[in-house]
Amino acid sequence: MIPAISDRMKVILPGGTGQIGGLLARHFLARGADVVVIGRHPAQATPWRTVTWDAATLGPWASEFDGANLVINLAGRSVDCRYTAENRREIKESRIRTTQLIGEAIQRAARPPALWMNSSTATIYRHSLDREMDERTGELGGNEPGAPDTWNFSIDVAKSWEEAFASVPTPSTRKIALRSAMVMSPDRGGVFDMLLRLVRFGLGGASGSGRQFVSWIHDEDFTRAIDFLIAHHEIDGIVNLASPNPLPNRDFMTELRDAWGARIGLPVSEWMLEAGAVFLRTETELILKSRRVVPGRLLEAGFGFAFPDWPFAADDLVARWRKL
Repeated sequence: MIPAISDRMKVILPGGTGQIGGLLARHFLARGADVVVIGRHPAQATPWRTVTWDAATLGPWASEFDGANLVINLAGRSVDCRYTAENRREIKESRIRTTQLIGEAIQRAARPPALWMNSSTATIYRHSLDREMDERTGELGGNEPGAPDTWNFSIDVAKSWEEAFASVPTPSTRKIALRSAMVMSPDRGGVFDMLLRLVRFGLGGASGSGRQFVSWIHDEDFTRAIDFLIAHHEIDGIVNLASPNPLPNRDFMTELRDAWGARIGLPVSEWMLEAGAVFLRTETELILKSRRVVPGRLLEAGFGFAFPDWPFAADDLVARWRKL
């Protein structure tokens, strides 16, 4: 049984040195939890403890799991890169291996954590313009005719990641795979910051056709959903973390321009996006693939979103961005 967060629960965040890890670490620390981030390098002046690992072998870091209450695994090589053969290997293997390592640490713990949440991704579903994708009826991607190879690679990574997670027996530890949409927070360097930069420089029009759906979740709803899953002991397995209202890219960018106060946003064609991705050494999947993902299980369990609609969420995020 996980105690109330105010009762000094211990939270372990493997791979928690990035934006989402910082978001979760701040959230749990503010609630009175003992937060431990596990990363490859010592952190610089953070209010939580950081323990180092090589993300490849068991080591002293594994002792942190004994007596912990909650593990949220965020580890894996960044996907913000070109999908070369070497990068593909590292992206996939890093997720599988760290998941297996965490499973070994939990299995060896005399007092294993009550709950293990493992990152996954909403991109596991197929490119969808025609219908919403929830946990029970959503169609996994990977076999769509004409889909770019990079999209199929991302789906293969997501499937392999979830398979590695599901294959670890943890009889005393509840497990949840978090199929998360893009988490929108005002933090510099995050996906919202990137999209807002387009608006600020006059490029906040539709991307490509503009018909592709954007699945997103406000950072407050993201952390509130995590708390909800902690409290609802009957929920395990796969959970979508996304707003209940995905919307087409054209509408998404229009609302973001309105929130910023931009009157004009030039559209960005697909060939321009591809050229820019080569220059920035990244991929266009984040923008061009249609993710029409909805949080079926959260809604069925009674979770209430504070920011279910993008216009209200965009206004809040822009206002907070301006204050940073």
